[in-house]
Order: sequence, then C-alpha cells, then structure tokens
Amino acid sequence: MKLSDLGRFNWHSALAAGIVAVVLGVVVLTWPGRTLLVLGVLFGLYLLVTGILQVVLAAGPDLSGGLRALNFVSGVLFILLGLMCFRSVFRSVVLLGIWVGVGWLFRGIAGTFAALDVPPFPGRGWAMFLSVITAIAGVVLITDPIGSLATLALLAGVWLIILGGMEIGHAFGLRSRARSS
Repeated sequence: MKLSDLGRFNWHSALAAGIVAVVLGVVVLTWPGRTLLVLGVLFGLYLLVTGILQVVLAAGPDLSGGLRALNFVSGVLFILLGLMCFRSVFRSVVLLGIWVGVGWLFRGIAGTFAALDVPPFPGRGWAMFLSVITAIAGVVLITDPIGSLATLALLAGVWLIILGGMEIGHAFGLRSRARSS
C-alpha cells in the first residue's frame, strides 16, 4: 500500500471527528446554562462517535500490531465512556471531567505513538502536535474535574472547537498531500 492510499483512508475519519468536535463545542458554548443532563448526553454522543472512528481506524491498512492495539483500546474506551454517560446522565456529568480526561489522555498517547511508529506521513507534525495537546488537556481534566461544572463546560466547549479545528486542518493536509503523491 502506498502512502497516498493511507492518506486517502485516514483523512475522512480525521475530518468527521473534527466536524463532530466543532459542532459539539459550539452547542456547549451556545447553551452552557441549559441543563447539565443535555451536556452529559452530548458528550456521550461525542465519545461514541469518536470511539467508533478510532475502532475503524484500528482496522486500517499497514498498521503495526502495537498501533492497531492502541487505536482499538482507545476507541473501545471512548465507546464505553460514551455509553456510561447515558446510564445516569446527571451523575455522569459530575464525573465527566475524569472520564473525558482519561479518554483524551489515551487518545493523545495513542496518537503520539502512531505518529512515531509509522514511517513519515503527510501531516505528521500536526498529528504529533494534536496528540500532545490532547494528552495535556486530558491531564488537566483529570487533576481538577469537579472544580466547577460550568467552567468544565466552557473549557470543554472551547477545547472541542480547537481540537475540531485542528482535526479538520489535519484532514485537509492529509488529503492535499495524498492527492499530490
């Protein structure tokens, strides 16, 4: 499989994850005071969609066993966390900072190893940057998840827009480089 084939495969999932993150971030910032129950459901949806995309990515072509395992574990973790948000939505919001933090930490670690594991690919620098920032955001959410739910909602909304924008930029970079190779 050529590098251009890998880029064509990956840019779609990066674009979808980015769009979902931006839309969710805008929704969170637009209605921060509505109800925390809606916030729990929206984050549950985000975690489910992102988890499914990670599991699909784990089945991608030309991935090493370690990278495949990290993507699969990260995706399954996101799916499980998303389903947990629907079980007891109000209580899940209280714990949401920890769960999202753990998910972002896993995704950041998996992305960092992915960028280091595979041969140089289009957008590798963006992938590394996005992964490190995601891991740092995960650590921040884990260390102070309950400080203020309103602050968590605001930070998560802003972060999702930033994360989504970076994912979208990364997706178009992959697509552009895949077309030129």
